[in-house]
Amino acid sequence: MKPVIAFFGTKPYDEKSFNTANELYGFDIRYYKGHLNKNNLILTQGADVVCIFVNDTADKDIIDAMVENGVKLLALRNAGFNNVDLKAAEGKLKVVRVPAYSPYAVAEYAVALMLTLNRKIHRAYWRTRDGNFSLHGLMGFDMHGKTVGIIGTGKIAKILIRILKGFGMNILANDLYPDYKFAQEMDITYTSLDELYHNADIISLHCPLTDETKYIINADSISKMKDGVMLINTGRGMLIHTNDLIEGLKNKKIGSAGLDVYEEESEYFYEDKSDKIIDDDVLARLLSFNNVVVTSHQAFFTHEAMQNIAETTLQNIQDFINNKKLINEVKYK
Repeated sequence: MKPVIAFFGTKPYDEKSFNTANELYGFDIRYYKGHLNKNNLILTQGADVVCIFVNDTADKDIIDAMVENGVKLLALRNAGFNNVDLKAAEGKLKVVRVPAYSPYAVAEYAVALMLTLNRKIHRAYWRTRDGNFSLHGLMGFDMHGKTVGIIGTGKIAKILIRILKGFGMNILANDLYPDYKFAQEMDITYTSLDELYHNADIISLHCPLTDETKYIINADSISKMKDGVMLINTGRGMLIHTNDLIEGLKNKKIGSAGLDVYEEESEYFYEDKSDKIIDDDVLARLLSFNNVVVTSHQAFFTHEAMQNIAETTLQNIQDFINNKKLINEVKYK
């Protein structure tokens, strides 16, 4: 019998990319639109594998119920795993992920947010559609010669740094594990967070969400930043304390913000809410600023990334079935 995969949070683009990749494997993939939660656990009965994305829930109760239903593997089709209780899964359920699907996609998107905010492209677009061709309020600044602070220097950040060096920008970086060889090659400087906050014209977040980095951007860190700093987040929503960000925007300490993630995004992102009132007051307030661009966690969303996600996820599953080493396994500590 073909291994059965219960696939949650399905969108049309997921089904298209996974069906194409599955031609090599022949798995029985059962697609479900809803996010995995305690109310639809019955759908995991008879499944060998459960496949989830960033807004699905895999806490202790759900993991225990999946194991009871006979699920043997939890396959994340994304890099982050903060939505999974790894301690609860230990010894009961293997967990695998897709560690990198297209670092170019996210790095390029971070640049797109920077340019959009700097040159007010979003505002100019809506103006000209309304017949308004004035330039008042649309002035930006030369990126050349400005300083960018990069927090976290993994694969995505390194690609971003290479792009920004092409603009002639100065780079300050911070990472728990600095890559000094890369720093020398690219002529960038590793520094403390305080120094980075104090000197950066633009700050871009590329660190993982951990206990140490949760709300790394807060009232205290914002107070240390340059007046009018631009803040970019294509990482995880909870890297930023949103209420503190709003205060920073209100008092003009933060000049602009590009957010592809939001700490309470699971109720909204990837869904069409255009016929409903947004009852999240914090999100509604963010959307009211003309110097804030919020997008729906789409930085990863390219053809190449979707292909890589599907191929890596299905290969992870095939390796598990064949009792091979799981190179993308995620373990508790």
